[in-house]
Amino acid sequence: MVYARNSDLPDAIKLHLPLHAQDIYREAFNRAWEHYRNPKKRRDPDEPLEVVCHKISWAAVKEKYYRGQDGNWLKRDGNEP
Repeated sequence: MVYARNSDLPDAIKLHLPLHAQDIYREAFNRAWEHYRNPKKRRDPDEPLEVVCHKISWAAVKEKYYRGQDGNWLKRDGNEP
């Protein structure tokens, strides 16, 4: 499953992440999908490819965004907790 557009992302992503964060998520997911398609490349070969890709995508988003106290995702500026 590769996401061609942000509109293809799961609702949980589309409804909660800002557009730029959605771009990051989609691009990271698609790269991970290609890279880890072969189970031998995964840390745990039994872990489903989709699960691996979602974990990687969230990690990529969290490098640039954080979840504020109100639950909204905010762009990191270096001064956040």
